[in-house]
Amino acid sequence: MDRDGTVHRKLFMHIFGQRFVITLVDAGCPSCPLFSKDSFMKKIFQWFYVAPVIAVIFYLLAPVASSLLVNLMAIAVLIVGVLSAVHHAEVVAHKVGEPYGTIILALAVTLLEASIIVSLMLTGGVGAETYARDTLFAAVMLILNGILGISMLVGALKFKEQVFETKSVTIALVGLVSILVLALILPNFTTSIAGPTYSVPQLIAVGICCLVIYGSFIFTQTVRHRKYFLTEVTGEEKAVTRTEALISLGLLLVCLGVVVFLAKKLSPVIEAAVVEAGLPTALVGVSIAAVILLPEGIAAIRAANRNQYQTSINLALGSALASIGLSIPTVVVICTIMDLPLVLGVDKKSMILLGLSVFTVMLSLNKGRTNGLYAVVLLVNLIMYIFTILFE
Repeated sequence: MDRDGTVHRKLFMHIFGQRFVITLVDAGCPSCPLFSKDSFMKKIFQWFYVAPVIAVIFYLLAPVASSLLVNLMAIAVLIVGVLSAVHHAEVVAHKVGEPYGTIILALAVTLLEASIIVSLMLTGGVGAETYARDTLFAAVMLILNGILGISMLVGALKFKEQVFETKSVTIALVGLVSILVLALILPNFTTSIAGPTYSVPQLIAVGICCLVIYGSFIFTQTVRHRKYFLTEVTGEEKAVTRTEALISLGLLLVCLGVVVFLAKKLSPVIEAAVVEAGLPTALVGVSIAAVILLPEGIAAIRAANRNQYQTSINLALGSALASIGLSIPTVVVICTIMDLPLVLGVDKKSMILLGLSVFTVMLSLNKGRTNGLYAVVLLVNLIMYIFTILFE
C-alpha cells in the first residue's frame, strides 16, 4: 500500500516458462485512471450508456407480439429507451447550445416518424392512404395541447409564472399555421379531384411550400433571429466534452430508432387490444404518435421544471413544424413516385378542434408569461380531442 492509500497487488503469470509480474491497482482508487470517479470505464457502465445496447439487443432478438410477458418487457424497454434518449438529447443540447440542441432532437424524431409512416404506407392494408394524415394530426394535437399544456402546468405549480420570448412564438406559429392549413385543411376545398385529396401537381406544390416554410424557420431560428430562441443559462449545466457529445448524439439516434421501431412492432398488439375493447381504430394512431413524441415531451417537461419554458416552447413548436414540414414532403415524394393514394384533408370535427387548439395556443403565448389557467385550458382541449375519438 502506498502512502496515498493506493492498494497494489502483484499477479504472477508463467507463460511458456517465463515469469511475468503484473501489478494491479484496486478498482475505485483515486490514482487508477481506468476506474477513477470520472474515468471513461466508470461512465460507460452508467444506465444511460447501457440502456441503448440492451434495447437494441432486445429489439433484434426478442419475439415481440408473441406473448404478454414479452410485450410487457418491450414496453419496459421502450420506456427506458425514451428516458435514455432524453438524457442524451440534453447532453448534446448542453454542448451545442440553444436552439441547436432542441433542433437536433426534433429533426431526429421527425425523420424517424416520417420513416415509419412511409414504411406502414408501403405495406398497404385498410386505411393506408389516411395513415400519414391521422398520425400527423394526432402529433400536432398532442404537441400543441399536451406537451405545451403539461409543461406549462408543471411550471405554474412550481414557479407560478414563467417568462419566454414572445417573438419566438410568433415566428413559429406563423409558419405552423400556414403549413397546417395548406396540408390538412385546403385539400377539403380543392376541386381538381373529388374528396379531401390533392392532384399530383397540387401535391408537389404543397410539398415544396412545406419545405420552404420550414427551411425559412430554421434559418430564422439559427441565424437571423437566434437570440429570440435562446434560453437563459442557470449555471447548473455540467460541462460536456466533445467526445461525450458525439457519443450521446450516436446513442440518441440509436434510442430513437429503437423506440420508433418497437412502437411499430407493438402497433398490431395495440390495434388488436383496441379492436377487442370495441374502441375506434383512430386511437391506434394517437397511441403511436404519443410514443414517438415521448422523448420530446419528457425533455420539454423537464425544461419547464428547471424554469426554462423557452426550451419547452422551442421543443414543442419546433417539433410541430418539423413533423408537418418534413413528413409531408417525404410522403409526397414516395406517393408520387410509387403512385400511392394519399388523403390529407381532415374532417369537419378535426378542423374545429385544430382551429381551437391553434387559437388557444396563440392567446396563451402572446404575453410572454405562462399561467396555470392557460395550462388547464390546453389540457381540456386535449381531453376533448381524445373524448371525441372515443365518442364521435
